Amino acid sequence: MKNIVYIAFLLFFGFGFSQTKSETSESDKNENIREYLSDSVLFSFKNPDSLVLQIHSDAMLIDSLWINELVKSPLYDTAQYILGDDEILVTDLEDLSTDLLKERLKYLNSKTPFNIEYNPQLEQIIRTYLQKRKSSLSTIMERARYFFPMFEEHLAKYNIPMELKYLAVVESALNPNARSRMGATGLWQFMYQTGKLYNLEVSSYIDERSDPFRATEAACMYLENLYQMYGDWSLALAAYNSGPGNVSKAIRRSGGSTNYWNIRKYLPGETAAYVPAFYATLYIFEFANEHNLKAKENAISYYATDTVLVKRQLTFAQINETLNVDIEVLKFLNPQYKLEIIPYVKDEKHVLTLPIKDNGNFVSNEKLIYAYADIEDAKREKPIPEYVEMSSMITHKVKSGEYLGKIAAKHGVAESSLKRWNNLKSTRLQIGQKLVIYPKNPKPVVAVKTTPAKSNQEEHTFYIVKLGDSLWSIAKKYSNVSVQNIKEWNNIWSVKSLKPGIKLKIFN
Repeated sequence: MKNIVYIAFLLFFGFGFSQTKSETSESDKNENIREYLSDSVLFSFKNPDSLVLQIHSDAMLIDSLWINELVKSPLYDTAQYILGDDEILVTDLEDLSTDLLKERLKYLNSKTPFNIEYNPQLEQIIRTYLQKRKSSLSTIMERARYFFPMFEEHLAKYNIPMELKYLAVVESALNPNARSRMGATGLWQFMYQTGKLYNLEVSSYIDERSDPFRATEAACMYLENLYQMYGDWSLALAAYNSGPGNVSKAIRRSGGSTNYWNIRKYLPGETAAYVPAFYATLYIFEFANEHNLKAKENAISYYATDTVLVKRQLTFAQINETLNVDIEVLKFLNPQYKLEIIPYVKDEKHVLTLPIKDNGNFVSNEKLIYAYADIEDAKREKPIPEYVEMSSMITHKVKSGEYLGKIAAKHGVAESSLKRWNNLKSTRLQIGQKLVIYPKNPKPVVAVKTTPAKSNQEEHTFYIVKLGDSLWSIAKKYSNVSVQNIKEWNNIWSVKSLKPGIKLKIFN
């Protein structure tokens, strides 16, 4: 029965892939599953002896389709968090003997649903992380202050083990803008096609694979489905990395074993290192105090933020100028907005995440903020790019004689875009290499500097900046004075320059 469920699961995703979201309803998908399950069950009654062989044969075919269509998995190319063989150290740690580690791993195994067993490689990974990556772990723990409460809410909703919050550490080092060389993106490193499968929007403005909330919801759904397939969280983790096809093949090659450690040698090399990396991360976070690992103290709290529905297209710069919210804070809290623009599309809801105090200011001054945006947009030499759905992604296989510029010209895209989409450090290509190409790629917005309204020869006064002031609130105190005027009169190009006590020159 488990095999039949497995086939139905893969077919379920196959149907979702061949049609758009609008074309396939939930009831249609369920009907597809029922029809296939019905055929499978009837077949089993007709010829029970051949059932296992037939299912394995079907599974092999479906595995192949899965690999080809989903580019092996949503997370195939994991961020450089996993250690290479050349990074593994063999030195001892004074505060971690092998016996102590065995004792702690046994404790973790008893309190989690994972099959955590001691082995020498896991020990060396833990030791290496503790010796070579202690400073980076402190930064990751700082990010965890914000992201982990969000993860825990979603994991609890799907009844998924809380320890799986550490999976995002392995995938992206908790960087929502992380992008692998294969194009996997976000905290949970979704590939484009799998993101679409879980309704993660990708457009000229938005990449919801980088949206912490939406991507976490999608990751939980995917993990839940993988667990239903295998009934084992270690195997679900392996499938999350390399795809269900590779895990199912490893199970068959091992003679049918469903123990991760028994099938590990049959998995791709990266996946063989992937689950131990997760266990090592689990250990380090759970025993951080024992190893004197501490997070930095300046991380924003998840509970100190709130969202507001945006009813008009806004740029991060406009929000910065009206509310005095640092651009870097906006980027951290809203990583899904690729161009630092929150679009407005009829019948779609796009939200802005802000610190709670700034969220209140936004709500209180919403009409004034939109009016200011109207004025600023009117100054642009060119309109903001049209909202374009990235509904089709092309994969180009490099042929003999092709080079980056030639491929870019063929598809009508910029060479720089090709490099960015594929995380290429140079223009060198290899025959057979696969390149991800988005046929429509809008150009970024170019702001046009305006001429100061007053000349330096005219009379001026000084305004002393007070705590809580923004360029927008200061400009409102004067007639015929804009934020841009104040910027140019005082050579201000960053919100960090606006500090209490400084004098601003204002021309009358």
